[in-house]
Amino acid sequence: MFTGLIEELGSVKSVTLNGETARVAVHAPKIASDAGPGESIAVNGVCLTAVALHREEFTADVSAETLRRTTLGQLRQGSLVNLERPLQLSSRLGGHLVQGHVDGVAEFLDARPEGDSFLVRFRPPEEVSRYIVEKGSVTLNGISLTVANLSEDVFDVAVIPHTWKLTNLHALRPGDGVNLEVDIVAKYVERMLGLQGNAKPATRLTADYLKEQGY
Repeated sequence: MFTGLIEELGSVKSVTLNGETARVAVHAPKIASDAGPGESIAVNGVCLTAVALHREEFTADVSAETLRRTTLGQLRQGSLVNLERPLQLSSRLGGHLVQGHVDGVAEFLDARPEGDSFLVRFRPPEEVSRYIVEKGSVTLNGISLTVANLSEDVFDVAVIPHTWKLTNLHALRPGDGVNLEVDIVAKYVERMLGLQGNAKPATRLTADYLKEQGY
């Protein structure tokens, strides 16, 4: 479990393809100094397992499923990646609860300056857009952000100068993909209410029941 607060901006040292899988080596002095083999590290919002560490680098394997569902298959030598170690139970939850399980790839559209900050626009995959709500939380390339504006097929997030500088958002170009994870609560609520497809509600906690109670 992560918080979406990026600890380090690492750089990819190498990507080795092995059939449908890949092995990625990342230069990350801060993260590598406090990690061990078998520990989880979020790389651009994707929870990976460090299989080896060497000085200021760590290496992680990427499964075929992860390559299909995320942008990690597009990494190349020199690519900048947002990194975060798992949340400790004694730590403050500064962002929101992030699993590192990517729901889809959103398209970066543009970034518009607003004073010293930026309003950054994305187009989410159609099948994921229903989980995004105005003022709700989303994770983009591992960064916990708040939805500032929402329309039918695009949404904006406000990015402060600190986040813009210390993450790879500043390196995005129009059309680039970013890993998107929506708030886990929305997915569980949908499942419980049986709102997906023609499934029957698992409990009497239905949308109609909530309306009757004034929600």
